[in-house]
Amino acid sequence: MLDGLTISIDAMGGDNAPDIVINGIEYFLTHEGAGRTARFLLHGDAEALAPLLDNAPRTRERSEVFHTEKTIAMDDKPSQALRKGKGSSMWNAIASVKGGQASIAVSAGNTGALMAMSKLQLRTKKGVQRPAIAASWPNLEGNMTVVLDVGANVECDAAQLTEFAILGEAYYRAIYGKSNPSVGLLNVGTEEGKGNAVIKAAHSRLAESQLGLNYIGFVEGNDISKGSVDVVVTDGFTGNIALKTAEGTAKLISSFFSEALSDNLWSKFTTGLNLVALRKLKKKMDPRRANGGVFLGLNGVVVKSHGGTDAIGYATALNIAMGLAESDFQNAIDARLDALHDEDDNIGFIS
Repeated sequence: MLDGLTISIDAMGGDNAPDIVINGIEYFLTHEGAGRTARFLLHGDAEALAPLLDNAPRTRERSEVFHTEKTIAMDDKPSQALRKGKGSSMWNAIASVKGGQASIAVSAGNTGALMAMSKLQLRTKKGVQRPAIAASWPNLEGNMTVVLDVGANVECDAAQLTEFAILGEAYYRAIYGKSNPSVGLLNVGTEEGKGNAVIKAAHSRLAESQLGLNYIGFVEGNDISKGSVDVVVTDGFTGNIALKTAEGTAKLISSFFSEALSDNLWSKFTTGLNLVALRKLKKKMDPRRANGGVFLGLNGVVVKSHGGTDAIGYATALNIAMGLAESDFQNAIDARLDALHDEDDNIGFIS
């Protein structure tokens, strides 16, 4: 087996697994991961994986298969998944991180089940009440905006939102290489006094903190796509709605755009003249560029790929996983969490 970072893979997780998983790894090793040293632990049905690996030589060379016949269905409830999950491809992928055989785990499987198993095996970091899911999407500045939480916690208190700010800021620095990313708190307006009691309390805590966060205050929903802020903090209920709305809007615009370009002969002719520019636009609007939600706040890192993505989207999730595995962001989170709770003890902060 080759030296290098090791990524543990739930090879049976996802709507189109295991095909899309193996194709995604092969695409990653051909494109984003070309020249980078990585090895993969594939957890899944060895018989189903064998012919796929025969057609994916780069993946076969860099992978080791760990056979299991048990899988978690996409519609299993978290409680069901936990009851039957031990020994499944999802469970074993996470267990490799817990046991130190891999730096990070990736799955396109059932989100609720993946979070439940990750929490049970890896546990939350000291000082973190609940883990959060962080997602990225493109903005008008040509960069990415990170939003968390996007679904793990329907309700949050002020202390949890403050913790999310720390998790999201460290994640942004690790993935996008910005030394001092800006952090904003999602609200119904940017004016002082707006929002409910929880939002106001979180704002006061972040504004008064000496943690060194580049906290800019309240932001609104349109700031996510404008790129006004690097990290947007919110509860999982609001964040998930924002994420799904953004995905739906992107698909709607793409559909309208394609329809307009093929509406008549003149449209088709001008499309041909502007083909290079249109391809650039299509790439910018491609949701696969933002695939990969990260579970933050655990003693180990798990990346959740969209269940219905294709090889390109799965490769994006792998690229995120690789970037995190190569970074020191877990230690950065620990240092800031320690400082946060030292401050809480000193000021007697109550969420």
